[in-house]
Amino acid sequence: MLTAHGLACDRGDRRLFSAVDFAVAPGQWLQVEGPNGAGKTSLLRIVAGLAPAADGRIEWEGQPVAEVRDEFHARLLYLGHAPSIKDDLSALENLQTAAAVAGRPLDEHTALTALRRIGLKGREDLPTRVLSQGQKRRVALARLLCSQARLWILDEPFVALDVAAVSQLCEILDEHLTRGGMLLFTSHQAVQLGGTPSSLRLGA
Repeated sequence: MLTAHGLACDRGDRRLFSAVDFAVAPGQWLQVEGPNGAGKTSLLRIVAGLAPAADGRIEWEGQPVAEVRDEFHARLLYLGHAPSIKDDLSALENLQTAAAVAGRPLDEHTALTALRRIGLKGREDLPTRVLSQGQKRRVALARLLCSQARLWILDEPFVALDVAAVSQLCEILDEHLTRGGMLLFTSHQAVQLGGTPSSLRLGA
């Protein structure tokens, strides 16, 4: 289980949020909501260990993350708001490079299967600079299909996706929850998923 106790975040002299508590267990998902500037992305980055909290603590399976950092990061997949792909690499090369950087080499067959399922059949070897924003988003989301992580932290995963792609992503997220995965994400739109839902609203 992932738990947060009394999290706070400062940006300059301004406190974005404080006293944030939540818990996410296997099969559960938490949608973080709120207006722009409320600190949604900052919260995800704090939980993922990419930014420090001004106050509070995060626990993984009952232990402070600081004490089990390597184990926690091995069970975590974080996808930020930007696709974070290299335009000079193909979709296939981007997927395999991301896996290698994460220390989990990905064979070509598995990578191609993921890209084709996510809707990039016929575009696997194209440089990503020629792809649309929605297709670039799909390249990044293909990492979900190759991940063994238990906790997925996703910042606006539905941005730039058409209706069919949104439905497909929901199917992938449902499969993750059915396997006992956990999901923490931000989105400005209402999302229908299986598992056990909860929501957290930041700001007014």
